[in-house]
Parts: sequence; structure tokens; C-alpha cells
Amino acid sequence: MPAAPDPSGPPASLAAPGLPRTSREIRLAATPAGLPEARHLTVVETPLPQPGPGQLLVRNSHFALFAGLRTLMGAENDGVPLPPLRAGDTVIGPAVGEVVAAPAGSRLRPGDPVTHLLGWREYAVLPAGDAAALGDVLPDPVAHLAQGSSAYGALTRLAEVRPGDTVLVTGAAGAVGVLAGQIARLLGAGTVIGTTGSPAKAERLVAELGYDAVVLRGPEDFARRLAEAAPDGIDVLLDLVGGEQLTAAVAVARPGARFALVGALSGQLAAGRGGGSAPAEIDTYRMIVKGLSVRGYTGGDHPDVGAEWNRRFGVWLRSGRITFPYTAVAGLGNAPRAFEELLRGRHFGGAVVEVFS
Repeated sequence: MPAAPDPSGPPASLAAPGLPRTSREIRLAATPAGLPEARHLTVVETPLPQPGPGQLLVRNSHFALFAGLRTLMGAENDGVPLPPLRAGDTVIGPAVGEVVAAPAGSRLRPGDPVTHLLGWREYAVLPAGDAAALGDVLPDPVAHLAQGSSAYGALTRLAEVRPGDTVLVTGAAGAVGVLAGQIARLLGAGTVIGTTGSPAKAERLVAELGYDAVVLRGPEDFARRLAEAAPDGIDVLLDLVGGEQLTAAVAVARPGARFALVGALSGQLAAGRGGGSAPAEIDTYRMIVKGLSVRGYTGGDHPDVGAEWNRRFGVWLRSGRITFPYTAVAGLGNAPRAFEELLRGRHFGGAVVEVFS
């Protein structure tokens, strides 16, 4: 009787016809002193990567841009769960693609759609255990690049939205915020308020995504405008920004309000900072007398959230109860410019690169 194949070797067979000899990828050309710009990234053509024992070769179809890359490229990246990026490194990020070659005995086979973290390249080589089969839980493979899992986890595990709650989402027009408001409503929120820096985005948040009100950040008194939008206070904060917006949220919080901190874009996207700190002035006396709870959300602390989110997201997408707004970026070569635009707030929702467009 023949021995069972060893999934850790031998190398995968490149049996698929028509494979190119080369692959393009995007590397960090130079470490940025402030916010990354397109000129800090370069498209490089390399020999087609060859999988070794236990590895997959995946042809990427799409990958997501995310603001957290600014921290990986910056000077302040201690404690970040992903490796820092140095000049010459290939950029990484969530991707979906199709298995081209797989090792003997792998649960994955050529042709299987998968998701993994080696975006920003046409072809990726990675350990078979680092890719997850897509299955049919979501109606569109690109939906696996939606950045709603953290919002869902924060609103169900930390802030625990209750029927009738007033929920405030800071940074509501970003990749997480466009989903967070919808999720809060689906979980029973009675009123959903957002913040953004763009009047046009504010209009879309109300018209398309069900926000009841949107407060514009800017040179005027943000705290006063937030108080006007939430005259009876807020029960839940999903904070993606920090800074003055977190400060103002403490002032309008109802007794017992629950704050879930998911992002800190006020510091992360500040040109004069290193990308990994976001100081904010907080009235701790008000936090005490109001009995506020403040917790930070990290996905690693809640490993069960991803699968639960995908199940519910799939049901909501199919029923039309939720939408996934994003900007489609055509072609790998346009990713550097799109990333610069993302960091400067020029996209509504997330940005997804179509690799071979």
C-alpha cells in the first residue's frame, strides 16, 4: 500500500499551463519621513516565485488598501501584530486569489479561491496553512476584503449595542466606518451618528448608509456641533479616530456609556508623527462620574469573531440589508497613487485593487 503524501514536501508542481515567467510586485522604495506618498512605492518585475515544500502559489485577483500600512512603514510600530516594512520590502495586505499550485496532500487544490495577507503582487508564494478557502459564505469573493470584522467585534463583544442605543461612529466614511454604522443599526441601534471631514461624504452617509446625522470635523468647535447632533447624549462610541473626537465624545456620553476604541487615525495619519501614537486629552473626572467603560479592540483577542462576522455579513449582503462601499482601483500599477489618496481621505469607504485590470 503506498505511503500517504507528506504535506510538507515535496515542492508543489507547477502543472498549470500558461504561467508567465515573471511577476510584478510593489515594494517600499524608501521609508517616508511623514505620510507615505506614491513616490515611496515602486513596481518591480521579478521572476515568477517558485513554491517550496508545503507552499502554495496563488494568482492574486484583488487586494485591499488599508491605512494601517502607514504604521508599518513608519518609525513607531512596536506592538503591531504585523511585521514592519523597510525599504526594499514587498508591501503586504489582505488579498483574494486563486491557487495555481499546491503541495501534495494539501486541503487546497489548483483552482480554489483563497484569501491571505500577501497582496500587492500578482503571484504570491506562502505556506499552505496561511491561506483560507473562501467557500460560499459570502456572495462575492471581493467581500472578503471588507473591513467590517473589527467593527462587528467591537459592537458585539465590547460595546454590546442594545435596542434603541444612540451610537457614535468617528471616521464614518472610511473603510471600517461605512460598515460600522450599518452594523450598529442591524444590531438594534435607534440613532446612528457619524463624523467625517467632507460635506459630500456626509451627504452620502445619510442618503446611502442610513446615518441619522453626520458631524463635520474642522476648525470650528467640533464639541459644540457634536452636542447639537446628540442632544440626549450617546450610549456607544465606536472610535476610529481618537484625538479631539474622543475628547468630545466623553462630554456627550450618557451615564454608563460604552466606548470601543478600534482605530486612532488622528495620530496615525498625522504627518508630523511616526504613525504609531495618538495622544488625546480626556476628562477622566467625567469618565468617573459618568461610569464610562473604555476598551480597546484587537482581533487577536477575539478569534471567534471572523467566522461569525462572515456568516452574518453574507446573510445581510444577500438580503440587501447591508452594502459594501469601496473604490475599485484598476491595475496593480495604480495602487501606489490610490494608497496616497486613501491616506488623504479621498476615497469613500475602502479601496480594492483589481490586480490584472
